Amino acid sequence: MHEPPVYEPPVYGSGELAALAARHGLTVSGARPSLPAYVRQLWGRRHFITAFATAKLTAQYSQAKLGQIWQIMTPLLNATVYYFIFGILMKTKHGVPDYVPFLVTGVFIWTFTSSSITAGTRAISGNLGLVRALHFPRASLPIALALQQLQQLLFSLGALTLILLAFGQYPRPSWLLAVPALALQAVFNTGVSMVVARLAARTPDIAQLTPFILRTWMYASGVMWSMDTMLRGNSVPHVVKLALELNPAAVFIDLMRFALIDSFGAGQLPPHVWAVAAGWALICGVGGFIYFWKAEESYGRG
Repeated sequence: MHEPPVYEPPVYGSGELAALAARHGLTVSGARPSLPAYVRQLWGRRHFITAFATAKLTAQYSQAKLGQIWQIMTPLLNATVYYFIFGILMKTKHGVPDYVPFLVTGVFIWTFTSSSITAGTRAISGNLGLVRALHFPRASLPIALALQQLQQLLFSLGALTLILLAFGQYPRPSWLLAVPALALQAVFNTGVSMVVARLAARTPDIAQLTPFILRTWMYASGVMWSMDTMLRGNSVPHVVKLALELNPAAVFIDLMRFALIDSFGAGQLPPHVWAVAAGWALICGVGGFIYFWKAEESYGRG
């Protein structure tokens, strides 16, 4: 009695397997798409991104009795504390005209950047269930969280406008400059958010280190004091002075102060400021996006 022949599957090399898969239209599950295809996928998820950002914003203070009022109260309380400590106790308000509008504008604009970066550290690690359950471009998450912070800033700008009016800062044509300034800052914030999202996805300890980095960055960004006054009153090495002048957070704060505050706009804004702001937005926006995309296959694994 003869035994049935044993079937032995053909053995393929890696190149032959790739050719066989391509011939039958098969692709690696979760493989990183090309950059143009990735951009198209993101555009196709634009409604998800906006809905996710809005839902996060609505749920942020859902457990608090004052609810969404905290979106405005939080930066205002920070500004009050900074005014007492730096403006009164440390007397940094001397020599700075319209110090309250100066301070509040700085706090609101700085909060936009710091909150976007902080949210970026949790973009992947804080949504692992979603990342592992569904297939979608992972950049949707840091972009949505940056959009959430932009939405929150727009709420806060209502309070900022009232403060400016209360201290004699009335609308003028230069207020329109706030629109391109915020647009450049939003692109910058999103790019940096994607960078920290990738770093924190691989090394979760980044989220613990970020607050210390942001606090140091805030002190070097002229949120509570005039950087020009500080640099004129001290002998600062040229390299340090250049670094402070090119500091992106300080640049975006200066642009908003120039647009909204009469006394700040009375002086000529250095011509390099808009160019530096656009350069930071381009470098961080495009560079951060590509840096995040290159690790697309690794998010949610391991």
